Amino acid sequence: MSHPDYRLNLRPLGTPRGASSLAGPRGVGASPGDKKSKSKTIRGKKKSIFETYLSKEDVSEGLKRGTLIQGVLRINPKKFHEAFIPSPDGDRDIFIDGVVARNRALNGDLVVVNLLPEEQWKVIKPESNDKETEGAYESDLPEELCGSHLLQQSLKGYNDSPDVIIEAQFDDSDSEDGHGNTQNALVDGVKKLSVCVHEKGKEDAGAPVTKDENTFMSQDTRALPEKSLQRSAKVVYILEKKHSRAATGFLKLLADKNSELFRKYALFSPSDHRVPRIYVPLKDCPQDFVTRPKDYANTLFVCRIVDWKEDSNFALGQLAKSLGQAGEIEPETEGILTEYGVDFSDFSSEVLECLPQDLPWTIPPEEFSKRRDLRKDCVFTIDPSTARDLDDALSCKPVADGNFEVGVHIADVSYFVPEGSSLDKVAAERATSVYLVQKVVPMLPRLLCEELCSLNPMTDKLTFSVIWTLTPKGKILSEWFGQTVIRSCTKLSYEHAQSMIEGPTRKIPEEELPPVSPEHTSEEVHRAVLNLHHIAKELRQQRFVDGALRLDQLKLAFTLDHETGLPQGCHVYEYRDSNKLVEEFMLLANMAVARKIHCTFPERALLRRHPPPQTKMLNDLVEFCDQMGLPMDFSSAGALNKSLMETFGDDKYSLARKEVLTNMCSRPMQMALYFCSGVLQDQAQFRHYALNVPLYTHFTSPIRRFADVLVHRLLAATLAGHQGGLSSAQGSQAPSDPGQGHHAAQNPAKDGTHTAPASGPPTTLCPGYGELPDVEPDALQKQADHCNDRRMASKRVQELSTSLFFAILVKESGPLESEAMVMGVLSQAFDVLVLRYGVQKRIYCNALPLQSYRFQKVGKKPELTLVWEPEDTEQGPAQQVVGIFSLVEVVLRAEATALKYSAILKRPGTEGLLDWQDEQGGQDLAEEQD
Repeated sequence: MSHPDYRLNLRPLGTPRGASSLAGPRGVGASPGDKKSKSKTIRGKKKSIFETYLSKEDVSEGLKRGTLIQGVLRINPKKFHEAFIPSPDGDRDIFIDGVVARNRALNGDLVVVNLLPEEQWKVIKPESNDKETEGAYESDLPEELCGSHLLQQSLKGYNDSPDVIIEAQFDDSDSEDGHGNTQNALVDGVKKLSVCVHEKGKEDAGAPVTKDENTFMSQDTRALPEKSLQRSAKVVYILEKKHSRAATGFLKLLADKNSELFRKYALFSPSDHRVPRIYVPLKDCPQDFVTRPKDYANTLFVCRIVDWKEDSNFALGQLAKSLGQAGEIEPETEGILTEYGVDFSDFSSEVLECLPQDLPWTIPPEEFSKRRDLRKDCVFTIDPSTARDLDDALSCKPVADGNFEVGVHIADVSYFVPEGSSLDKVAAERATSVYLVQKVVPMLPRLLCEELCSLNPMTDKLTFSVIWTLTPKGKILSEWFGQTVIRSCTKLSYEHAQSMIEGPTRKIPEEELPPVSPEHTSEEVHRAVLNLHHIAKELRQQRFVDGALRLDQLKLAFTLDHETGLPQGCHVYEYRDSNKLVEEFMLLANMAVARKIHCTFPERALLRRHPPPQTKMLNDLVEFCDQMGLPMDFSSAGALNKSLMETFGDDKYSLARKEVLTNMCSRPMQMALYFCSGVLQDQAQFRHYALNVPLYTHFTSPIRRFADVLVHRLLAATLAGHQGGLSSAQGSQAPSDPGQGHHAAQNPAKDGTHTAPASGPPTTLCPGYGELPDVEPDALQKQADHCNDRRMASKRVQELSTSLFFAILVKESGPLESEAMVMGVLSQAFDVLVLRYGVQKRIYCNALPLQSYRFQKVGKKPELTLVWEPEDTEQGPAQQVVGIFSLVEVVLRAEATALKYSAILKRPGTEGLLDWQDEQGGQDLAEEQD
């Protein structure tokens, strides 16, 4: 495609979005830091707006010498002229001001930056109390810190029920990072809240203060204390374009009807203001768009950026698709998936040909000779009631001396996904299933997800098992790894398991339970659930004694109308003992497998690490807690967990304050990351901060995570040289070590070492197990990086799906009322956590019927005094003081703009508000729970 000549005066169209502008974000103005960069024709030559990128050689040399810095670009979604990359030393983020300094990089890209001279660094005035210069504007919280079992479902198959309870789907209900489903990510794409005071700024929650508090250098920086400067930089190279370059938005005609451009191009205006506006050829647009543009004013389109020249404010793109009407669930959902590069296409015939063709499929007879046969054991699944892809099953039976044989049995997905096959390639590319509120985009074809691999009851299934002998206190006496065959006797929901836990001596009527296979009884299952619950409580208690962290956050579940799919209501998902039971054994299995594969392949293990919190942000939080008189200890994950448990009481106010502080504590947390053990030299970096263990991995969800498939292959290879003959009788014995098993000391991971198994029976290579991995560490690291990228994209999509449904709920069922707690106070607004729904909003004083308001500091604590207009002439004005941790009443109301809603403070003393605790059920978010 030939590119247009951009020498025309584009000024009527405004600056690129993201440039600072006195006329507002879409108005006319120059980009800060590049005031002279307007597009002008000088003697027939167009002046460049953006700098030419450095050469690869210069970039490589600069990174080696340390004169250049690389990092992932994060753009503030509410103040899109502000962007950041993390500082390599963990200190305050490096600031990138304006679209010109960003040099055509988009959110999420891996960029290389050059620091600006010190006199051009950002000044943070001490009196501004600016704690928002970090730019973690989207929830970068480690998903493993949430502690709920995966909430998966789809609406199919529920025709007998008019309403379906749909729990907001977070694939990463893995709670391993001490961190939960980031409900702070619900509001309008803003995922970050103030830890401390900000000054004025008319952006939504999480936006930094405006230019009158944070100005660029106009004074001699030598006179300023070092901490009041924030290093600033410009992008000189894009190492990897991780942003999909796709956007959803709206089509508009160009403003200047007489221009040459008007006859060739339309203007695409992305909904995400972090993406530039894009010229799209009129030939891509609907035929009648030019004559009837208003007909398309509410139509969502997808556009892909194909080029962005140095001399143009705007990118050049191709219109890919018309999605439908803005504000409707399916068009909006498809737009979200497209923007984040989620492949939701049907699987190709080439991929489907990799699946077994003779259905119904049965396990080949020769497979039984390669596996331990556990089909007679009492094995069962515990999942959300609507789950269809059942990855994991549990078993627990008493053995001699009052101990228990406990098994975690995981679907053997790698059996059905041959390495190097078309199926393997597409699964590796997708890397994860994506769980939306109303549906799932699967990593694997549904035949595998829901039938062949899913551990459905009363059918023989291929599994990979970890089996321990445990004491009632959860001490590991032995552990065994191997491929197995199971036959689940029943499919329990969390509600079923919870009723068993809450009624330990009650005989639960059959009609309240799912069918149980004739070989077992519901009483046998009940006893197993109770035994697992008691052991899980011990394991959990010991984990926290050993220094693990949990952050509890609110998480939404929606009730959907069966006919329309619209949300009818929502409630906070309650995380109960049945969830915790499953979580503990998934964690135990993941930790055991991590030790096993690292012991065997110290250079080629795929592990998962969780770095400690970002230093600067943690220091800010320490300072805030000190100012507020909160006795919090941030010295370690365990110390923080203990502080959160002990600082707050059980009364309503204390619980609300704990919710707020938990949100604040999540802010400095980093993402957990897959990595190859041979690539990181320092084994101290392998550690998992939230779990406080030296080695961790993902093994328990191979149906929905490709990392787990890779780990299964590694585990199979570790067992290849240790596989002895397995008689079916061994399936009913304690795990005595039939070749590839081994005994582990109590807490074998405490020092990061693992004892090799004692010599057992003669070993032979079993064809059921994989060959030794021939993948090089660098290649495995590349796969790990891709899994990390797709996992992050999946997480964003899930958050945006929840945000979409909540916004529609406010629109359809609002206004919604709730108590809220103040999280941050600014000079003209304040941030609140809406307690019933777990969302965060900013409330502006100028949107309230106030006579006046006054901002002041009482000691170090910021306060707003609001003076309300009297409701009638006989009353005097009501005065209300708003400070951090104040409890207030708010109303959420839909705005005229599609899918936007605002929070309004209720006048003090107004009736008609429910207690948020009536529907409040906290959610645990700590380690990895599948």
